[in-house]
Amino acid sequence: MQRHLISAADLSRDDAVLILDTAEEMARVADRPIKKLPTLRGRTVVNLFFEDSTRTRISFEAAEKRLSADVINFSAKGSSVSKGESLKDTAQTLEAMGVDAVVIRHGASGAPYRLATSGWIDAAVINAGDGTHQHPTQALLDAFTMRRRLVGRDAGLGQDLAGKRITIVGDVLHSRVARSNVDLLHTLGAEVTLVAPPTLLPVGVETWPCAVSYDLDSTLPKSDAVMMLRVQRERMNAAFFPTEREYSRRYGLDGERMAKMPEHAIVMHPGPMVRGMEITAEVADSGRCTVVEQVANGVSIRMAVLYLLLGGNEPAQTRTEEK
Repeated sequence: MQRHLISAADLSRDDAVLILDTAEEMARVADRPIKKLPTLRGRTVVNLFFEDSTRTRISFEAAEKRLSADVINFSAKGSSVSKGESLKDTAQTLEAMGVDAVVIRHGASGAPYRLATSGWIDAAVINAGDGTHQHPTQALLDAFTMRRRLVGRDAGLGQDLAGKRITIVGDVLHSRVARSNVDLLHTLGAEVTLVAPPTLLPVGVETWPCAVSYDLDSTLPKSDAVMMLRVQRERMNAAFFPTEREYSRRYGLDGERMAKMPEHAIVMHPGPMVRGMEITAEVADSGRCTVVEQVANGVSIRMAVLYLLLGGNEPAQTRTEEK
C-alpha cells in the first residue's frame, strides 16, 4: 500500500484485493456485541469536509471510531475557511495539532493530491471525493459489494472481478464515482460499459478502459451489475437533456427493464437516489438493489483503508480475532 489514497487508478490489483480482503475481516466486527478494535488507539484522524456530505462523512467517522481513533470533524461552513483561509493555512494548522491522517472532501478536483504532495502536512491523506475527479473509497465499497454478491463472501477472498460485466448508467460527465469505478473495475478484471446520453459523457471518454453505449436496453441482458448514477443538477450550468421524463424514458431503470437483466444480476446506486427519475421505487426497494448493503460495506472498506494506511500492511485477521 502507498502512503496516501488519492485515486482508484493508483491501486494495483494486489493493493485492491488486499483492501477487499481486509474489509471482509473488518465486516466481522460489525457482528460483535462491542463493535470496536484497539488498532488505532492514540491516533488522530481529521475529517476535513469542504463540501456537504452525509453518507461519506458518517461512514468515515463510524470507521474511525470502530478502530478507536481520536476523531476531529471539520466543516468548512462556520470555520475560518468561510472567512477566506486557504487550504495551505488549514493544513498547517492541522499539522501543528499533530494529526495522523486527513480525510478530505473538496469541490476542487486535485485538492487531495495537492495536500498529499505539498509538504504542508506529514499525515496520510485519504480522498473522500474531489470535484468531478475521484472518489476511491466509493469505488472500493462498490467492488466489495459486487464481489460479495457475484463471487461469494468466503469464496471471494483473494479474488478479483475478472470477467464480470458491469454497466454504469447516467450522468458520467459530472460523476467522480463513475471515473473511480471504471479505473478500479478495470484493474480488478471486470468489463465495464458506460451508458449515457452523448451530452453526459466527458471529452476523451474513448480513452477510458471501458466500452460506451447509448442504448440501455441492449446492455441490460449482458450485465452482472447495473450501477445507476444520480443526475447532478447542482453541477450543471446548461440543459444536458430535454426533460426529466425524456431522460427517465431512455435511461431510467424500472421494473420492466430490470426484468431484462440476468436473474443473478444486481442493481447498485451510490446515493442519494432520485426516485422516479433514474430509478423507480419498485427497483430501489427490490431484493436485487444493494443500496443499503453499500452503505454498510462502506464502513468496512473505510476501516480497512485506515487500518492499512495507519496500522499495518498485512491482512487484519489476527487483529480482529484478538477479542
